[in-house]
Amino acid sequence: MKKDIPFEPVTGVLVAVVPQDQNDLNQPWDVYIINKNLVELNTVMVTSKGYGTINGEEKKTSVLRHVIEQLNEQSYAKIEPMDPSVFALTNEYWVSYYILDQIFDKKFIFVPDSILDTNLTYIAELDTRGILHP
Repeated sequence: MKKDIPFEPVTGVLVAVVPQDQNDLNQPWDVYIINKNLVELNTVMVTSKGYGTINGEEKKTSVLRHVIEQLNEQSYAKIEPMDPSVFALTNEYWVSYYILDQIFDKKFIFVPDSILDTNLTYIAELDTRGILHP
């Protein structure tokens, strides 16, 4: 049972949304997971979905599931592309992974309209500008 599994707090794992073309922010963006830890992550599972209201109408995206078998220490991996049309929605990335035999779990939520060019910051791990969710 899930209630019987001890979940430790997540540290050193981030999710970033980065424009594919820094000069044309209307093009698709990419979502990355960043491992800043000094240990590899194993069996990284990411579930992504978008939900909310656009022009008074309820919208939901498909739920997508991704698996990254191993994410080395101090490295990153692309999760998926993201179309700017979903920036007005709440975009949720639920990340679970193992370090040795301990499972870790965290939801990263980008609130509506938080993915904007005015919120771009430099992300050293990716050597580019994007939106970083700690």
